[in-house]
Amino acid sequence: MDKYIFEVEVPGRMDAVISNEIEDYSRSHVQKLIEEGLVKINGHVVTLKKHKVSEGDRIEVGVLEVEPLNVVAEDIPIDIIYEDDALMVVYKPVGMVVHPAPGNYTGTLVNALMYHSEKLSEINGVKRPGIVHRIDKDTSGLLLIAKTDFSHQHLAAQLKAHTIDRHYIAIVHGCIQEPSGTIDAPIGRNPKDRLKMAVVKDGKPAVTHFDVIKRYKNYTYISCQLETGRTHQIRVHMSYIHHPLLGDTTYGLKNTKIKHEGQLLHAKSLGFVHPVTEEKMYFDSDVPEIFEIILKKIEGVEGGSYGV
Repeated sequence: MDKYIFEVEVPGRMDAVISNEIEDYSRSHVQKLIEEGLVKINGHVVTLKKHKVSEGDRIEVGVLEVEPLNVVAEDIPIDIIYEDDALMVVYKPVGMVVHPAPGNYTGTLVNALMYHSEKLSEINGVKRPGIVHRIDKDTSGLLLIAKTDFSHQHLAAQLKAHTIDRHYIAIVHGCIQEPSGTIDAPIGRNPKDRLKMAVVKDGKPAVTHFDVIKRYKNYTYISCQLETGRTHQIRVHMSYIHHPLLGDTTYGLKNTKIKHEGQLLHAKSLGFVHPVTEEKMYFDSDVPEIFEIILKKIEGVEGGSYGV
């Protein structure tokens, strides 16, 4: 049986902590796992949903498989920026889902990776072979893929230590007056809508840094650097400070002068230490054409920019 193992960063009720950590699991699903005796705290089975866990506790969560999942390799073209025996850096286009999930078992980046490479790390199980970190379906950009378990563990440790450089660009609503800023606000499941994330008191620590690239009357073109990597982090954080991403109908505005389907967010660059050679590696990507098109539309509507 596969297991999900992690150390508690933020104390709280066991079921809430697990559902915040394993973001594909609803709280009700976690409670079922607890009742089935599939959750261990520091090596001991705990069946009380309200059990309080402390920072540093080691949690093991077993997988309650309804039916085996058969993820198949598919001949889907992928843009490989770099590859060696340990890892790959790939460019994910807008519209591609990273890994299979209910209702979306084909056409994902994982299906494409399985066709391209016979060797992918197995740490994240059959649904996410090689996947070290994710970006949303409507977000484009660079992703790091591990080909061995050793590489995956090494890269995951860098993510946890916040030493992997991840820079994004985005277009947000509103004119941000400050040249730069930091958003330090915990993120977890939205208690009113479990399909969304939100800034919540008992969420996991989340830090986003941003810099203004160009200002407009009602929009701002920014760059963001992730210190942590929570689900939808940039989208949630920018909405939290009342500057939601253009095109983001989940966390942003639905009726706007400038129309676009999907958030204007791009994972532009990626820096990390190679797990085998220990060389510092850095990769950058071009600004997507859609950004240039939307920025020209904004300039046309608003009569130019206000500079930086």
